Amino acid sequence: MNKLAFKFLALLAPLALALYFLYPTLSWYRLNGQERSQREFEKDPILGKILNLGLDLRGGSHLVLELQTEKIAANTVEERRKATQDALDRAIEIIRNRIDQFGVAEPLIARQGEKWIVVQLPGIKDPERAKALIGKTALLEFKLVDDSATMEKILNALRDNNISLSSAAMHPELLPNPILSLFPAGYTLVPGREDRYYLVKSTPELTGAYLTNAKVQLGGGSGFGYPEVSIEFSPEGARLFSQITEANINKNLAIVLDGIVQSAPTIRTRIPDGKAVIEGSFTTEDAKLLSTVLRAGALPAPVQVIEERTVGPTLGEDSIRAGVRSSFIGLLLVILFMAFYYRGAGIISDAALLLNFLFLVASMVYFRATLTLPGIAGIVLSLGMAVDANVLILERIREELLNKRSVRMAIDLGYNRAFSTILDSNLTTLIAALFLFQFGTGPVKGFAVTLTIGIVISMFTAIFVTRAYYDWRLKNPNYSISI
Repeated sequence: MNKLAFKFLALLAPLALALYFLYPTLSWYRLNGQERSQREFEKDPILGKILNLGLDLRGGSHLVLELQTEKIAANTVEERRKATQDALDRAIEIIRNRIDQFGVAEPLIARQGEKWIVVQLPGIKDPERAKALIGKTALLEFKLVDDSATMEKILNALRDNNISLSSAAMHPELLPNPILSLFPAGYTLVPGREDRYYLVKSTPELTGAYLTNAKVQLGGGSGFGYPEVSIEFSPEGARLFSQITEANINKNLAIVLDGIVQSAPTIRTRIPDGKAVIEGSFTTEDAKLLSTVLRAGALPAPVQVIEERTVGPTLGEDSIRAGVRSSFIGLLLVILFMAFYYRGAGIISDAALLLNFLFLVASMVYFRATLTLPGIAGIVLSLGMAVDANVLILERIREELLNKRSVRMAIDLGYNRAFSTILDSNLTTLIAALFLFQFGTGPVKGFAVTLTIGIVISMFTAIFVTRAYYDWRLKNPNYSISI
């Protein structure tokens, strides 16, 4: 493969990937609002492949919650600080678990300060229901899992009848009788984390009321093994847990929080003292998350809504239209200017600019970034930086042509001499964008993400893509650049 063919392959490969990543987004936003809402509620897998819109574009609810730390018992200042941090972690995990059940696509749930939690719910039109959901008492249960071949039979029957697992779990009463007859008596289908489903006993063997502690430890006895989670029950819970484990050795016991299976470890032996270890291929973060969930049977302290803002869907649609219109007008004016001022070479730069936009949006889909109004501003600014790079190159080429250089030499010198200037200007902007992302919050991060991705892509399109085109045209010895 010669050098030119390699360059075109390096261009066509990301172009094909960009179209691949953008197709689900184009398909999704062609659906009407009602169908999108239904698919969001059913957690359609396409939701993980589309460009998500932020609160300011889509509409929704913005809540700031305050943890009532005066309800937390502590003897010293240091104990209170640690207890508050632990309570905040547990509250965030409980709220995230509940919001996931609410069917919100791309919610933002983040700590703010020492005792506040920011919750953004794009697309939520009923903030009162969301507040009621966040503040309710959680339910932690331990339920036996049916590990027989029954689950596979149910899955095949649902597949044959084109019924999704989510629909079967949410509305079992609507299932056809032939499928219902497959369910063992007293068992039901329950969703788990990461799109898994379990066939569990309807009646819990034990509830979180008996759990006194859960913490992360390293297994193997040496302190150097894989992370695992140790749990401890109260004396009455220990007695019940001993009976349960003795009667169900080699069966799975599901840990269910708010109707979601968090984990389903296997019972290896009878556990008489109420102290058990949950083993698995956990990362440190996974183990920490599970221990937090186990201790999160209820909110560790009450939370109070201290700030509430609602962005209506109409306002969000108006923002989208205004942002798209302004971006389109600005892009069109730049394209016309480049084509008029630099003629044929300007049109090549315009094509690179359009590729820049395509790659930028596709990259946001790939990195699961959320598009906000400040993000649109970042896109516009990154396109301006891309134009700036093309202008520097074309002006350099024009100078070399005026100095009677050959076309090939003028293009070579133009790219070589403009490169250092382009690199310096983009690098300084990139450093600023990285600092904005590191220390900014919310909308500032959205701006920084799109600007960072846009700068990197603009370097590729302005220098690599346009140069590949000129290298191809220079194979013709009579080629003359129009500039």
